[in-house]
Amino acid sequence: MGKEQSIAVRLAWLDRPLAICRLPASSSVPEWAMRPGAFFCAVRAGEELSLVCEVALLPGGDEIVGRDGEGPFLAFRVADPLDFSLVGVLASLLVPMAAAGVSVFVVSTYDTDYLLVREGQSGAAAAALTGAGHEFV
Repeated sequence: MGKEQSIAVRLAWLDRPLAICRLPASSSVPEWAMRPGAFFCAVRAGEELSLVCEVALLPGGDEIVGRDGEGPFLAFRVADPLDFSLVGVLASLLVPMAAAGVSVFVVSTYDTDYLLVREGQSGAAAAALTGAGHEFV
């Protein structure tokens, strides 16, 4: 076994609540979710189209499946770009939150990772992460 490496990263909260939605796989990505400058992510896989978008952009219609009870979510990101050669960054964030009973939804981009937690668990998430040596900036 190799020597365990401690990973501490800088984290930053996003300034707007997010929603996680599920639409039928045959759906198009809705225009309302793609406002320029807004946080948005879409993944089509199997029998669904999953969307992460700003709560403020959600329409009032019934076309969104899974909206009720699925948020709002607060999100934070790893503040600095991540090199693809780094190992264990997500584990260093997820393990302390799992130990604190915090459920997490992860979105990864080319440069960084975003972690979404239910609004009511954001304090427990922050405490678990700072207790594990991570820093919010």
